[in-house]
Amino acid sequence: MNHFEYRRNLLHAEDIPVSRIAKEVGTPVYVYAEATLRRHYEVFSKAFASHYTAGRASICYAMKANSNQAVIATFARLGAGADVVSEGELRRALAAGIPGERIVFSGVGKTRREMAAALDAGIAQFNIESLPELEQLNEVALAMGRRARISLRVNPDVDARTHAKIATGKKENKFGIAWSHSLDAYRRAAAMEGVEPVSVDLHIGSQLTDLEPFRLAFTKIGGLIETLRDEGIDIRHVDLGGGLGIPYAGEEPPHPDDYARMIQQTLGHLGCDITLEPGRLLVGNAGILLTTVIYVKEGEDKDFVIVDAAMNDLIRPTLYEAHHEIVPLWRAEDTAPRRPVDIVGPVCETGDYLAVNRPMPKLSAGDILAVCSAGAYGAVLSSTYNSRPLVPEVMVRGGHYAVIRPRQSIEDLIAMDVLPPWLKSG
Repeated sequence: MNHFEYRRNLLHAEDIPVSRIAKEVGTPVYVYAEATLRRHYEVFSKAFASHYTAGRASICYAMKANSNQAVIATFARLGAGADVVSEGELRRALAAGIPGERIVFSGVGKTRREMAAALDAGIAQFNIESLPELEQLNEVALAMGRRARISLRVNPDVDARTHAKIATGKKENKFGIAWSHSLDAYRRAAAMEGVEPVSVDLHIGSQLTDLEPFRLAFTKIGGLIETLRDEGIDIRHVDLGGGLGIPYAGEEPPHPDDYARMIQQTLGHLGCDITLEPGRLLVGNAGILLTTVIYVKEGEDKDFVIVDAAMNDLIRPTLYEAHHEIVPLWRAEDTAPRRPVDIVGPVCETGDYLAVNRPMPKLSAGDILAVCSAGAYGAVLSSTYNSRPLVPEVMVRGGHYAVIRPRQSIEDLIAMDVLPPWLKSG
């Protein structure tokens, strides 16, 4: 259940008609249902508490999916940690109440400054993605008189069977240390004084709707852990990343219970504690994007529904050819005629669309649409292209809502630029 439903034919977010939010806050606007965030976290957490019995399971929310402070704080109060990929995300996690010991730092390009900030924060571990990064962290830690807990992210060369732009576990991807180099990399790490290898890490991709790629990857990682233990590198923890998909257009991803059982089956014999890094799974279906129809333009071959949200507000359709269900705020009769249209934005790019050839009931200027499953990689990937201000975000709880990111004004947007001295006097 995602807590967005029609009541008396009017779309609601929890107990609030979203038309009220559209009227009072304006569109475009992102709307999140707090009850969905909580429910998804609790279902995921309960699955591992029930079915993974070999060790402790820690959930570190992958903040890149949605880094609004209210979203992070919601998970923090439920006991979540955070998976961060930049100093900015690290500081956001700390500001939202997640302690350093529940934070893991991933990403291929950590700088010395970021490493030092994470060491100062006392994070749980660094997920190291290359030998140069390993050597640099060792130097930074020694200079600070610290010893950094690390996991090496190993690339198992497993096809995640997902979109090419969100696949991360094949040998041609930029992520992780090549499978053939992993054993030597651990040997080097074990010989360093500034780092302590405590875990093995992997993440094969995002929006997976089949457990088999996970099973293949986890089985390979289990074999690596056994080899490392045979060499005296006593690995007692494994970071399994995230990637479990959500339904966008009728997909039926595995339930977290089945995912947890599979991990118990493939890795339980090792007795490892595990870290899981769900992102999209927790927030994707907890959000919608509201947008208003500006014009309906009749074309020679098709009609175009021009709305006030654009690719700079939600880039997934054009970046990933992603499908988002789009529904009007007033439920159309099942028997109402539908006609394929392109739902497009005002940005001056052919790729500025939210849907192509989408069957929709008759729409008119002023109608409001809800773009569903927009809680992940929506607002967080937005931009100000075409000098379009960032849109607001709203969180709903029961019969109340709060603006959790105000709409950026055009004046604020322009004020971000600074004229050089030789242009100020002219």
